[in-house]
Amino acid sequence: MKALKIIIIGLVMLSLAACKSQYEAVKEGSDVNAKYALAFECFNNGKYSKAAELFENMSVLTNGTERDDTVLYYWGLSNYRAQDYITAETNFENFLNKFPRSAFAESAHFLRTDCLYNATYRWELDQTPTYTAIAALHEYRRNYPGTVHAAACARMLDDLNERLDRKAYENAKIYYTMEDYRAARVALKNVLKDDADNIYREDVLYYTAMASYKYADLSVPSKQRERFLIFEDDYYNFIGEYPESKYRKELDGLHKKVKQK
Repeated sequence: MKALKIIIIGLVMLSLAACKSQYEAVKEGSDVNAKYALAFECFNNGKYSKAAELFENMSVLTNGTERDDTVLYYWGLSNYRAQDYITAETNFENFLNKFPRSAFAESAHFLRTDCLYNATYRWELDQTPTYTAIAALHEYRRNYPGTVHAAACARMLDDLNERLDRKAYENAKIYYTMEDYRAARVALKNVLKDDADNIYREDVLYYTAMASYKYADLSVPSKQRERFLIFEDDYYNFIGEYPESKYRKELDGLHKKVKQK
């Protein structure tokens, strides 16, 4: 029984070695048809990294032939399926520069934008890649207004814009956390000056009012009356926009307190 197990394991190892040697032989050989067939076999079987190696390997051999755009597109698609988004984005960009009118062009353009989206970072980190992805998505939608990927593009744009809104809001709120209330109010006002549609608008207006109240409350008595008037402006701006806000009760209490001074 033990001998039988050893024989079976040996046969499996030989089989694997044979498969590996076949793949390496085709990759290192000059038979384009064999490379092409094996590349698609690997791709269809979900072996995307191996497929990408073969498509890359044969790209020089198929350059200028009728298979050129197919090989370059599937090279990018293989890397994309392998979740190597950085390489895939470069693949698709090169493909579009070379074959802007290919039957694969729209798909390549969309997948490139998706690669850029996948290369972005959380809101706390550098948002330069976010701006790049947003620009690419807008370009794609301009070029293909009737695209079947419209909903996916909208979801990506919503997510990316939310990150930018969050970063702007949180960066301004830092001053409030640091208890620099004068700077906080200025920074928070600038958030909405730069982007009135910031999705954190309610929170921004709330902290603006809170910052003006605390700045006035901590001021010397001779400055308080003037500074509480600024709080009243911020208070009325807030309740005018968000009369049913979860912050309403707190701000009403502060406003009543100010009126009693």
